[in-house]
Amino acid sequence: MSKELNSYELSRNWFDFAFENPELISPNHVAIYFFAIEHCNRLGWRSKFGFPTQMAMDAIGIKKHQTYIRYFNDLVEWGFFKLVQKSQNQYSSNIISLVSDLPKNGKALDKAIINHRAKQTETIGQSNSSIDKQVNHITNKPLSDFDLAFKDFEKMRKLIKKPLTDRARNMILNKLDKLATDKPTQIKILENSIVNNWQDIYPLKENNKVDAEGKDYIIVKTGGIDYN
Repeated sequence: MSKELNSYELSRNWFDFAFENPELISPNHVAIYFFAIEHCNRLGWRSKFGFPTQMAMDAIGIKKHQTYIRYFNDLVEWGFFKLVQKSQNQYSSNIISLVSDLPKNGKALDKAIINHRAKQTETIGQSNSSIDKQVNHITNKPLSDFDLAFKDFEKMRKLIKKPLTDRARNMILNKLDKLATDKPTQIKILENSIVNNWQDIYPLKENNKVDAEGKDYIIVKTGGIDYN
């Protein structure tokens, strides 16, 4: 890797690409890519790692091996995965690397965000000077980790054709407050929904906890699945 992996940088690269190429993207691409990010995170951000085909298919709900391979190969062709070693069949692992240094454009996404804010401003009768303009694709006001995670959740909902209404957004935020009182756990809840293309949010399982500093830790049980 040319630089340290970061889930938000990988996520932003993906959604920049998705906005530039909406005719290419399907929810299966999103599910495979974000599950790979989650799996790499659980393995401690290895530069290359085993990505078992059957495990990924089970996790994201794809039933046919040919279907999975088609979407997986797209991600390799587009440069999101570097295929280090190809698997021999669906029961063996592809060895892949996540590519973090994709060329950054993001003009379509940035323009969409700015246009959306401009329309909101016109609706409430405010001047355009109140819009937070983006410079080099970064907002002047830095977003918190929670805000970034929630924005990624909203983008995922749009990509699966289930955009959030204002009422649904408030309901999700209220439910988050009930499921967890600390932001690190709320972020992890949102990330789980993003990885699995879930419309809703759910409490974390016992083997997927977040400590007070926001770091993941896993309770290891013997006899479990070998993710390597």
